[in-house]
Amino acid sequence: MTGTENAWTRWPSREALGRDGISRPRRLLAWAVRLVALGALLWTAATSGQVHGWSAAATGATVVTVTTLAAWGFFRTTLAHRLVPSLVLALALVAVAVAAHLAGFRVPALVIWCACGVGALERLPLAAALPVTWVSFQAYATVNDDPWLTTVATTLGLALGGYALRLDAEARGNAQRLLAQERAARAAEAESAALAERARIAREIHDVLAHSLSAQLVHLEAARLLIERDADREQILERVVAARGMARDGLAETRQALSALRGELTPVEDFLRDLVSRTDGAEVTVTGERRALPAEASQAVRRVAQEALTNVGKHARGAKVQIRLDYGAHEVALQVRDSGGTPGDLAHAGSGYGLLGMRERAELLGGSLEAGPGEKGFVVTLKVPG
Repeated sequence: MTGTENAWTRWPSREALGRDGISRPRRLLAWAVRLVALGALLWTAATSGQVHGWSAAATGATVVTVTTLAAWGFFRTTLAHRLVPSLVLALALVAVAVAAHLAGFRVPALVIWCACGVGALERLPLAAALPVTWVSFQAYATVNDDPWLTTVATTLGLALGGYALRLDAEARGNAQRLLAQERAARAAEAESAALAERARIAREIHDVLAHSLSAQLVHLEAARLLIERDADREQILERVVAARGMARDGLAETRQALSALRGELTPVEDFLRDLVSRTDGAEVTVTGERRALPAEASQAVRRVAQEALTNVGKHARGAKVQIRLDYGAHEVALQVRDSGGTPGDLAHAGSGYGLLGMRERAELLGGSLEAGPGEKGFVVTLKVPG
């Protein structure tokens, strides 16, 4: 019941009542029809009726002007879905046609009644359109001199034509709404992709800086402690040189991260070998069929390996480190295992969010990261699809 009531009281959509979505040839044809109809009205008003001369011209011009203004107002008020003004203007058109008929302009009156009935069916809610259409076509049938069968066929044809125009406009409006929704969906998808890319870039920058600065902080803080203890100059210099080396490595990692963002990555196993070559007591083993990994998975493996080695330097100085990279059928696994050692001077330095950030990165990729004590030391295991 609600659907039936809505069908009778529902306005045609604004997209249907507007001009958007109408092709240029169709617009030109509509304007040509309007101009022909206006010309016919002017010609008929000037050449027919009981009034002639200047009186006929003035009356005809008045009828055409009032009809044009009322029709324009009817178009605007229906487009704004304003029912009362639309009904007032529709009835005003019927009244103008009545006045034109009484003044002797029979043909313009018939045209206005027919146009008013068709326009009501096309642009008004059906509950309001049917009474207006009935009044307009009743006036047309009363004045028309054609046989009754012809008059009935004409009014039925006009009614069907008006309803067909309504259905056509609704179809065009639906197409416009679907097109707008598709454009909005595409814009949202593009915005989502841009946000995801920004998040990926932010993670890369954060991971590079966090690793590099954390490693530098280890050595600089150690140098500060040595200075406070009046340690040997060579020991202090060693820490400063190590910090400088970490800064140099940080620059290299930054360049590598930029290359990764451009899709220019060296193989993961080559990166790990280079990483352990700069770490005392570390070795790497690669198993499985080697293959190129997606950029995100490759970066996750690299960052976890770097973070794990940094933590070994903080919490297990002098420990032996075994890095194992295993290429599985549908995923790649990285395991970093240390043999345990003595905590360094900076065991409690840092934010403690390194492995937490790596775990979040792994979960975003649909993988996992586990970190905890092993048999002799600490074990970090990363698994990501790749």
